[in-house]
Amino acid sequence: MKSIPRSGRLLVALFCAWSLQATSAPEGAVLRTEHTFSLAEGASPPATTAVDAAWLVGRWEGVAFGQRFEQYWSEPSVGSMLGTFKLIGDEGVQFYELLEIAVSEGRLGLKVKHFSSDFIAWEDKPDYVHFKLVAVEPDALHFSGISFYRRGPDNIEAYLVMREGDALREEKLVYSRVK
Repeated sequence: MKSIPRSGRLLVALFCAWSLQATSAPEGAVLRTEHTFSLAEGASPPATTAVDAAWLVGRWEGVAFGQRFEQYWSEPSVGSMLGTFKLIGDEGVQFYELLEIAVSEGRLGLKVKHFSSDFIAWEDKPDYVHFKLVAVEPDALHFSGISFYRRGPDNIEAYLVMREGDALREEKLVYSRVK
């Protein structure tokens, strides 16, 4: 059997290092799906504020669930950021979301309230979906169930954990900044 040339060994080593880096969990986190994380048992989330999510600020468009979406995030103020999300299909608006990033229960969290196209809330009046902070990296925010990755100043990829029975899968959202 022929040995791998030195240049080939270097490429293999670089690929392996990249693969390990791509799937390594941030401190205090464990891998949940390919791109999302959960807080490790006994770990505490980092001390953060809404300012740590400021790179989300602005108007965005993209693709999710095979359809087009629009999203807007406000500047952090009074310790929180407010966002809106609108999923648009061939027949018009599919659903809306109202989102808040703020400190809740002692750590940064993402709260989401869903509305049908006729603006009827999916969750009961006091309820919402709460994604608790897992980790913050220079170009990523990881909440329990969704991770946002900054892919440059005008691009974001988000990965949302979806449950289908007992199985988990990721839904990828691809964002482009609207200028």
